[in-house]
Amino acid sequence: VDAGDEWHRANLHQGLDSTLNVARNEIKYKADVKKEYGDIPEVECLPSQINQVFMNLLVNAAHAIEEHGTITLRTGRQGEEVWVEVEDTGKGIAPEHLGKIFDPFFTTKPVGQGTGLGLSLSYGIIQKHHGRIEVKSEVGKGTLFRVWLPADQPREVA
Repeated sequence: VDAGDEWHRANLHQGLDSTLNVARNEIKYKADVKKEYGDIPEVECLPSQINQVFMNLLVNAAHAIEEHGTITLRTGRQGEEVWVEVEDTGKGIAPEHLGKIFDPFFTTKPVGQGTGLGLSLSYGIIQKHHGRIEVKSEVGKGTLFRVWLPADQPREVA
């Protein structure tokens, strides 16, 4: 059994950094990456799945940048929740598409270049973690995804 599939406390900064290393080839010619990490506790999660969400957001950010831009990673905490932001200076998401981006198979990429499953799967993973994903986007300016996760998973009441 892969230990990555078990719930345990994980350092999200380490997860972001290792995911960034894996995605480096996808990103390096497209964007400079800025890290603005806050002081956050370890989060009770399935780290391999959370890293998959980070990977989807990072690769999408890189694909949204047409020439050369910046991807900014930020983290912080508010109350019992931790948040992770992935912001890009890419082309942005059209307002009429914003409501559909988490739908399975929705993509604005040309045929053969995207399955339209990345954000849908990410949404499901974050829901399983009792979290949420927020998105803000401005066409021509860029997009910001913010993932909220509880530091501790709710306990089942017996």
